[in-house]
Amino acid sequence: MSTEHLTHPIDETSRRALADAGLRLALVDTSDAAAFDGWLQADARGFLTARMSREALAEERGYLTTRRTTGVYDDSLPSGSPVGTVSSWPAPLTVPGPAEIPAWLISSVTVAPTHRRKGVATALLGGELRTAHALGYSLAVLTVSESVIYGRWGFGPATFATAWSVDTKRVRWTGPETAGRLSFTEPEDYRETGRAVIARVMASRAGEVGLEPRLADRLIGPLAGTPDKDEYRLVRYDSPAGEPEGFVSYTVKEQGDFTKHLVEVSYLAAATDEALTALWRYLIELDLVAEVRVSVRGVDEPLHALVSDIRGARVTGVEDHLWVRILDVPAALAARRYETDGSLVLEVEDALGFAAGRFRIDVEGGAATVIPTQDGADVTLPVTALGSVYLGHDLARSLGLAGRIRGDVAGLDRLFRTAVPPRLSTWF
Repeated sequence: MSTEHLTHPIDETSRRALADAGLRLALVDTSDAAAFDGWLQADARGFLTARMSREALAEERGYLTTRRTTGVYDDSLPSGSPVGTVSSWPAPLTVPGPAEIPAWLISSVTVAPTHRRKGVATALLGGELRTAHALGYSLAVLTVSESVIYGRWGFGPATFATAWSVDTKRVRWTGPETAGRLSFTEPEDYRETGRAVIARVMASRAGEVGLEPRLADRLIGPLAGTPDKDEYRLVRYDSPAGEPEGFVSYTVKEQGDFTKHLVEVSYLAAATDEALTALWRYLIELDLVAEVRVSVRGVDEPLHALVSDIRGARVTGVEDHLWVRILDVPAALAARRYETDGSLVLEVEDALGFAAGRFRIDVEGGAATVIPTQDGADVTLPVTALGSVYLGHDLARSLGLAGRIRGDVAGLDRLFRTAVPPRLSTWF
């Protein structure tokens, strides 16, 4: 990926809007430790986490120099700490095929509660989209802490994540016999191998994104600022041939009865089905454990088929996870593969103007040709809905029932939906 994003000028539209409110929008000089630490502390404050230690700040500074780091400042304040934050960077997004498309990832969107209703979020998000568009990215993506915010900027939920609770005293393993080798390891010893395993996982499923070292390393083991980091355990899975194919990071908590501990999974990475089943079996058959909890799994997680009592493995939550914002319709739609051939004319509505227009998509042999057209539209939809169906999730019908997709909804669903639903198995 290019490093042009690090030096691209600040968005002028957002800069002027914030200046009119008495605020200053600026890129953070990440080589200035004091300035960067101020931004990092403001980001932590925005997500209601504790102040970062010197060790954690130093670690974050080392990891995050490849991100475009932006702050909003109120220069009337003595602290110099930003009152708004955002960071962004390019990374590959896996799309149906699987194939990869360069995407603009957005994170760390915060506004200090002392500076609400001053247009800070509008300036930050609008500026990010205009910057991504200017740099030639055909879509932007983010994961969200609140689901009511990002639709106004054209993002639509495109993947969903499940959380599970497994009663290990109630269920027993009924899946296949598992081969390969499981072994405890230390995060530092497994770092490079774990990154390679994660890269395989991310490239194999629509919705996953290529992870920079910080995002990968925190899945392998806790970073400096992680509470109770000494409690984490890491188990790797290697195939019978000795190939590293998966791992699970987790903590164990006593619940008052020593025979009924709680296991909380931090991350389960499986590059193969054999790794997935072996790691699930390991978790379910742990001694002195009564419950295993895991989150951010796909909506098609096969756990019910692997245990004796499906009510002993409960889905405890389903949430929207990855949100997609299309910026260039022809480029984005041509980048993915399709499981059904066909043709449609799409009328895309976009209040911000990036993706608005009428486009013909012709799919032959799974590959799409997408061109602007003046032909009559078969389907009319807002850019939020296009983002929601883009990765293959079966959302077209419900969006049609809600009146958000109009026209040949069934035809759109047939063309865009995939047999395997998209998934993002982590946060960024």
